[in-house]
Amino acid sequence: MRAMIRKPFILFVAAILSLSSCAIEHPAAPPTQFYPGYDSPYPAMVSQFHQGPALTGPSNLRTSAPLIHAESYILIDPRNDSVLAARNADTLRSVASTQKILTALVVVDDGYLDKPVRIAASDIAVEPSKLGVRPGEVYTRRALLTAFLVKSSNDVANALARDNAGSVTAFASKMNARARSLGANDSYFANPHGLSSSGQRSTARDMARIATAVYHNNFIRDVVRRKYYTFRYASGRTVTLKNTNELLGKMPECDGMKTGYTGSAGRCLISTAHRDNREVLLVQLGTKTKYIWNDGATMMKWGLRR
Repeated sequence: MRAMIRKPFILFVAAILSLSSCAIEHPAAPPTQFYPGYDSPYPAMVSQFHQGPALTGPSNLRTSAPLIHAESYILIDPRNDSVLAARNADTLRSVASTQKILTALVVVDDGYLDKPVRIAASDIAVEPSKLGVRPGEVYTRRALLTAFLVKSSNDVANALARDNAGSVTAFASKMNARARSLGANDSYFANPHGLSSSGQRSTARDMARIATAVYHNNFIRDVVRRKYYTFRYASGRTVTLKNTNELLGKMPECDGMKTGYTGSAGRCLISTAHRDNREVLLVQLGTKTKYIWNDGATMMKWGLRR
């Protein structure tokens, strides 16, 4: 009797061990999802969003860094999120069109960049800096995003925002939610283009947090490093757009990112550079002179030497 009971039990245990061995040797394929900014599936184990860096430290980090004209700035190493130098990094201020990198990040997060976008009359009711698209014309998100980041077009900003969220107001809510997810808790954004608006504000540190997430997005990084982009209008006419970032032609190490200017914000610039295995990211806000380009090159070259 005992032998009869023991044999089925042994067979049962052997079967369990066999199944466990198979499971270890041949794991099931992970589920897939659409990775942000791409139209092809990646394993779900890939993190959907780059989380914002802590970038903790004093608002004014006194180092041997060169003097520059920006009222607020912060220089970081985007690989390890360390702060190399800073001045008034937590001062609230307008950041002008540099906030367009957040607009792009929200749009790219949703993916499907080849989706067609039809231009509406409300999109072009904005000044200045317009691409000149017309109501009824249709373009892909990809083409609009590229022109938008290279030439800083406000009409395209409105079109992308409306297409993404239904309205500029709804899109601003998505911008603020994305900023919070990156730790940019001192910022408030009211529109996708950066023109002056009541209550709209950020800091150099918050913009560095947002820029670091952009830095880790392959699509946006590829666009912002382009010196030129040929845009084709619905009529078939083409125009070669030159990047508003003059550092791309003045500093070989520079590889993007975004410019900005309004009367209240002054000249603003977020830029990145690399040399060999070193990388830096610089946010300059509130520069009142055209020395912003020289300042940016000087500061980033100093950072690359550290």
